[in-house]
Amino acid sequence: MSAYAIVQINVTNKENYQEYLKKVTPIVEKYNGKYLVRSGKFKVLLGRWDYLRNVIVEFPDYNTAIDWYNSNEYEPIKKIREENSEGNIIIIEGT
Repeated sequence: MSAYAIVQINVTNKENYQEYLKKVTPIVEKYNGKYLVRSGKFKVLLGRWDYLRNVIVEFPDYNTAIDWYNSNEYEPIKKIREENSEGNIIIIEGT
């Protein structure tokens, strides 16, 4: 059963965040992740949506998604994201 990393981000330092964007994709691909949404046009239809960047990554299963997020390869890259943006991330199992 597929799982998804759903990310809401506001970039606080665009220049440094570019380093994250360059380095994250190969690690996602190593864990068989596939980007379904990477920013893009959106319209808020109900409630508040306080984040300008939205990302959805599909993984083959929940454990692989968790393994990606907690991996030694992603740890230093994650730090770049955390220092240059604010947001929310969940990993959720699909149906």
